[in-house]
Amino acid sequence: MNKHHRNLLLAGALGLAGGLVATRLMTRARGAAGTREGELPTASVLDTLALAVDVLAPTFAKGVIIRRPAVVALAERLELDRRAIGRMQKLRNKYGSGPLMLPLPIRKQAVILTPEHARRVLDESPEPFSAASSEKRAALSHFEPHGSLISQCPQRSARRRFNEDVLEHERAVHHMVDKFLPVVDDEAGRLLANARTQGELDWDTFNAGWTRMVRRVVFGDAAAGDQTISDMIIELRKAANWAFMHPKKTGLRSRFLARIQGYLDRAEPGSLAAVAASVPQSADTMANHQVPQWLFAFDAAGMATFRALALLAAHPDQAARARAELRSHPGIERQYLPFLRSTVLESLRLWPTTPAILRQSTRATQWDGGTMPEGTGILLFTPFFHRDDGRMACADRFAPELWLKDDKVRDVQDRDWPLVPFSSGPVMCPARNLVLMLTSVMLGALIGEDDGIHGLTPSQQGRLDPARLPGTLDNYSLRFVVGAHNDAGTTRW
Repeated sequence: MNKHHRNLLLAGALGLAGGLVATRLMTRARGAAGTREGELPTASVLDTLALAVDVLAPTFAKGVIIRRPAVVALAERLELDRRAIGRMQKLRNKYGSGPLMLPLPIRKQAVILTPEHARRVLDESPEPFSAASSEKRAALSHFEPHGSLISQCPQRSARRRFNEDVLEHERAVHHMVDKFLPVVDDEAGRLLANARTQGELDWDTFNAGWTRMVRRVVFGDAAAGDQTISDMIIELRKAANWAFMHPKKTGLRSRFLARIQGYLDRAEPGSLAAVAASVPQSADTMANHQVPQWLFAFDAAGMATFRALALLAAHPDQAARARAELRSHPGIERQYLPFLRSTVLESLRLWPTTPAILRQSTRATQWDGGTMPEGTGILLFTPFFHRDDGRMACADRFAPELWLKDDKVRDVQDRDWPLVPFSSGPVMCPARNLVLMLTSVMLGALIGEDDGIHGLTPSQQGRLDPARLPGTLDNYSLRFVVGAHNDAGTTRW
């Protein structure tokens, strides 16, 4: 994509977001907040337009379901995410606690501004704050029309339970760890060998190895070379980026779901497919519609892992700490690596792979400031809560200590200020612990106890300034130049 096309894409997204308020702007040219007794505060039209341009448009343009690399690069260069956080801070300072209603002509929409309201929405999901929002249903139905995230009860309960049982969401370490760790080691070894052959580890090389590892974990070794199934979901997710504005590729979707079903029927030992075959299912479960969300989540986990590698590159002391942890957790003990897990979590805090958590109210709800109507869309803009420098002294620096606290301290911390890289509450991502296990082990295999990717030195000074990390990090352009297995080898991003 050339510069002209890239700018057109961003301009189109800006135009779309601006169009959401254009009608109201022509009919209600007022500049101050409108709040009546018993009603929640309502943003002015100009503030709504500013929110659309600074927050909604860049988020949409980067791609919500699958990222558009050219726009991600533009977002880093123009610091669009930092600008978005600043806009949210201004809205909170102007309108107070909220929730803040937007005067949109086509739907009722609220924006969450405070931690206590964010916690309420997440804790009270899926009822009365449903995860199956109109936008999410329109997008995810392109590749998982009966997925648990966009289902309503009673089907949702059966599908959520299936996901939780297979992914073992309450266990820090999945019971199949002894099967999964050798897969990670094998693919990390292939990845490093390829990187050394070409002299660098770039995103394409890493992503190919990561995706191959994911296919083996989910479906078994028979799927290791099945690039077709990965290409299928990529095509479907590209269409899903446009939600209701793009026709569904029903033929491709049917072939994709049938291919998944074939692996589930085979249930290769040592895979999640085998675990799926062992857990109770009903006619409502529709297991092959749940698996696409796993592939979707693991794709984001790969981005987080690659960015975590860059964090360690920019923080040599922390990289040394990570290697010390690896030396103290040999063999199967690598199943739980607290510091490397915290590094991945920091990658997700600093650069959320789910920037917008969406809910939709199923009934009218009461708030301190008034009533939120039934059917209101609710937006939690994750970067705002993760990197609000008005609330967090460590907002823009690498702070793994945030995640290295016992459960009681973490719970109090979350209540005070939510850090939600995997969402939270009853709708929390059920793959959270499995993702953290696989990403931390892969990250450890890449940095190595003594070698692996080593001698990390930056090639672009200032891109990851430890004192003020960037608001956006373009993972597609990261490069790790790999040295030989000796002290002279260097790696730089």
